[in-house]
Amino acid sequence: MAALPKSPVRDPAFDVDKLTNEIFSILENKFLFGYDTPNFAVPKPQPGKLAAGKVRILSIDGGGATDGVLAAKSLVHLEASLRRRSGNPNARIADFFDVATGSGAGGILATLLFMRRKDAREGSPITAEEALGFLVRCRKASCWRIFRRRWPAGRAEKKLLREAFADELTMRDTVKPVLIPCYDLESHAPFVFSRADALEMDGYDFKLRDVCAATIAERPLELRSVDGRTRIVAINGRVAMNNPTAAAITHVLNNKQEFPFCNGPEDLLVLSLGNGGSDFEDPSWSGLARITEDGASAMVDQAVSMAFGESGKHNYVRIQANGVAARRQGLANYQKTRDILESTEEMLAQRHVESVLFQGKKIGESTNIDRLELFSGEILKEEERRKTSILPTVVLKRSSPHSPRTSSATSLSISSSV
Repeated sequence: MAALPKSPVRDPAFDVDKLTNEIFSILENKFLFGYDTPNFAVPKPQPGKLAAGKVRILSIDGGGATDGVLAAKSLVHLEASLRRRSGNPNARIADFFDVATGSGAGGILATLLFMRRKDAREGSPITAEEALGFLVRCRKASCWRIFRRRWPAGRAEKKLLREAFADELTMRDTVKPVLIPCYDLESHAPFVFSRADALEMDGYDFKLRDVCAATIAERPLELRSVDGRTRIVAINGRVAMNNPTAAAITHVLNNKQEFPFCNGPEDLLVLSLGNGGSDFEDPSWSGLARITEDGASAMVDQAVSMAFGESGKHNYVRIQANGVAARRQGLANYQKTRDILESTEEMLAQRHVESVLFQGKKIGESTNIDRLELFSGEILKEEERRKTSILPTVVLKRSSPHSPRTSSATSLSISSSV
């Protein structure tokens, strides 16, 4: 019986350069040849041509001063808007997105929102409000150490983890495609936990609790797949990709099995959530590292924004604080729940920030909340369109809890869908 290597060689798409290459290639082509000229504009659907719809992507940053609270608060507003507009009081974020990705604290938030809930009859995910409550509790230093040390010492903290991530839940137990990055010190390369890969073979299926521990680990953390045959030594996902939007886009564009008709930015609806700027007054090396994370996130945002071109006005929305409030208020030192929630509300009330090619950012006219409201309208339009479409926009791989797992011994053909 052939065994998987300790740290398997992933598909080249898992390399950071590969993950962002397609996005930057589109940007380069549009810039060099005139991305706003008629000949190179995003093609408009031709009359009579069957439209397959748009794939809806949710991406959540790992860094920032709010430890995921700004993103969670954004999703609370979005979920409320979706419920009001759709008339469904039980609507969930997971109902209106096809793919979710998150790094660091954003990875924990994405996992919470898209995993099956063990105590629910239908396995429906938790609400955005419930996820926000969990992150607020975990924002206290002792709670974040739960994930960083993998297991807490106190009974209360251990109970918190067990309640959120049942031991039997794995990547297969997410209701939609989920991508959670970390950095593997064994292979010296990014490693992306993927539902698509987990459904293919046990060697790429990991417990959700371990996945969350890996994406936020500040020290090397050894973990193994559910069959024990794949081993990685993980460290924080922010090291690999603080803003995983490009990874999610690349996943969709190259995964024709689940997204057969998605061929470019015009076939996407993307919501990218930041978590506030870092504290630039911190002179330590860790402070510089956080600034580097912010810079990398901004570069991804700019590349994606330019790749979308004119269609980005409706198809791509980035929610991020402009940085002034975070630096002035010292959010990193906030411990009281009321203070951090009030600060995130102020950030959402700020006018939104847009990326401009080689010119940094500019302040828009509408607020972040206004942008979320408009985006909820776009994804609801897509939801209604699918009810009458004869073409499937998404064909998800299914996992039955009662079906036997595919043995990794039966096939060693490791082809990632990312």
